[in-house]
Amino acid sequence: MTQSELYHTLALMQVEGVGDVIAKKLLQHCGNAAEVFASKKSQLQKIDGIGSVVIKNLQDKSVFAKAEAELQFIAQENISTTYFQDENYPERLKHCYDSPVLLFQAGNLDLQNKRIISIVGTRQITTYGMEFTKKLIEEISPLNPIIVSGFAYGVDIYAHQMAMDCGLQTIGVLAHGLNQIYPKTHKKYMAKMEQNGGFLTEFWSTSKPDKENFIKRNRIVAGISEATIVIESAERGGSLVTANLANDYNRDVFAVPGRTTDKYSQGCNNLIKTQRSNLLTSAADLVYILNWELQRESQKVIQKQLFVTLTDEEQIIYDYLQKAGKEMMDIIALECDFPIYRISSILLNMELKGVIRPLPGKMFEVV
Repeated sequence: MTQSELYHTLALMQVEGVGDVIAKKLLQHCGNAAEVFASKKSQLQKIDGIGSVVIKNLQDKSVFAKAEAELQFIAQENISTTYFQDENYPERLKHCYDSPVLLFQAGNLDLQNKRIISIVGTRQITTYGMEFTKKLIEEISPLNPIIVSGFAYGVDIYAHQMAMDCGLQTIGVLAHGLNQIYPKTHKKYMAKMEQNGGFLTEFWSTSKPDKENFIKRNRIVAGISEATIVIESAERGGSLVTANLANDYNRDVFAVPGRTTDKYSQGCNNLIKTQRSNLLTSAADLVYILNWELQRESQKVIQKQLFVTLTDEEQIIYDYLQKAGKEMMDIIALECDFPIYRISSILLNMELKGVIRPLPGKMFEVV
């Protein structure tokens, strides 16, 4: 995108009454933002959904001064911009009708990774939520997914931290411009995140972290990802908004169940009860439902060790498969006397250790 194109696009986004949906209609009809401003009233009236008020507001010249100021900020801070028709615009976000026309980013982002998951939840994360998040990210780390969240207190920042600890790219989607950070106490994490990942926003440097911006931010968190995972949530909360948006975008949603008496499991339990999310009890559930090809990827990143430490449960399964050869997961659970909800998690851990491999039809064998 040239500087002139960016300048005119910025100006268009400042026109009163022009949001992402209206802007896309104008851009797709006229070709680019400069042509939108140059088009005659009679031409603009032919565009479905473009009324007289918007056409009149396109005559407002003050939007160009605002665009010039933001363009200077972008240049001074070395901020990258991505246009919704660019090849490097996040692929899944392209298919969301209300996705941002422009994205601003800072750091070292690779948005073309096909495995992108969003992890969201309460700002009051409990020990249970922390333990589950840590284990989940550790177990899927060999598959090298990108972990997306909102850089807020609680589940968000903990997910970012665990991703960094596992060497995964992690992206914080912000509800304000890149000239600030909210909450300020999270500034200490910025440098490390920008080394492998970074920050993404649709908001200008003039934007403040207002309440409505967080709702808008959530649609990017939901739309950019293959799946959204809700770790913990009260009966009402912003993470449930993100889950609903993900459902609207036809994305997979997962929720971690909790006890019926736990305040911060109420939202997750309700998502599962109303069939608006998949039940998530382990990384194996995620891998299976998303149909990630664990075997091929794990062969790239995991070498079978000469001396692998197995848990007692893993050793029982390993000894059984040594004798039985390949076998179905349900039969393994039955013969080894493990409940079916546990077997998938154990088998996944054994795959990650490189001692067994999956076969078609939920079959497994020793490597």
